[in-house]
Amino acid sequence: MTERPEDATGTGTAGQARPRGRFALIILAALLLGVLAGLAGVYGIGGLGRNADATPPASAPTTSASASSAPAGEDASCGAASETAGKIADLARGELAAFAPTLKPTRIPDLAFLGPDGTPAKLSQVGGDGLKLVNVWATWCVPCRKEMPALDELQAKLGRKGGGDMPGFEVVALNIDTRDPAKPKTFFDEIDIKHLALYADPKAQAFQDLRAVGRGFGLPTTMLIDAKGCEIGHIAGPAEWASGDAVALIEAALAAAGPGAKATAAP
Repeated sequence: MTERPEDATGTGTAGQARPRGRFALIILAALLLGVLAGLAGVYGIGGLGRNADATPPASAPTTSASASSAPAGEDASCGAASETAGKIADLARGELAAFAPTLKPTRIPDLAFLGPDGTPAKLSQVGGDGLKLVNVWATWCVPCRKEMPALDELQAKLGRKGGGDMPGFEVVALNIDTRDPAKPKTFFDEIDIKHLALYADPKAQAFQDLRAVGRGFGLPTTMLIDAKGCEIGHIAGPAEWASGDAVALIEAALAAAGPGAKATAAP
């Protein structure tokens, strides 16, 4: 009987090794390609997040809604808020070093949500006639949970209705939990929040609306705006809002804004 090559002594082992070797190389190449694709995805996502945090609305990623001559959110009528931003820019330091003054006149959307009593409300309808520190948060966001007591303390220190030539101030804490509507209230009770009103957006639509103007790419997101909805500055990520740095910046913004921070009656 004629002997087949693979039956010859020593030859069969080598013949099997070659296909196995080629198969192993194919698997290795596939794994390398997967790793490279994964790294590209991670760095791509990371780069987008960093750009969104540091770039004003004028450089926000272009979408069908923002592909126009004026970037989404930019509004020339918000010039006074931008002037205030310029006046307090030097105070963005220490615990508030990540605070970015909004030097291009920018209007924040009039966000819709539910008030503390569960009735529909809008951002323009809450916070009184003055400056508002709008903090978008969720109970599943650990940094959000950690900074909430400081926001409560800031409200206790500076919260006021305003009157005459003195603008008011309020921290507007907007929760975007979408699953358990009772959880934010339970969390407030657990950490003994006494001075913040609980505003809720169970559909998280406010978060999407903010993305249209280059905000809301992570939690927490906090914006300092005037009563007209014009942004003075923002910060992506947590901050020590009860610190001397934060109080000094807010007080300077209130002093710089003056009566100009107030909303004007619609014609």
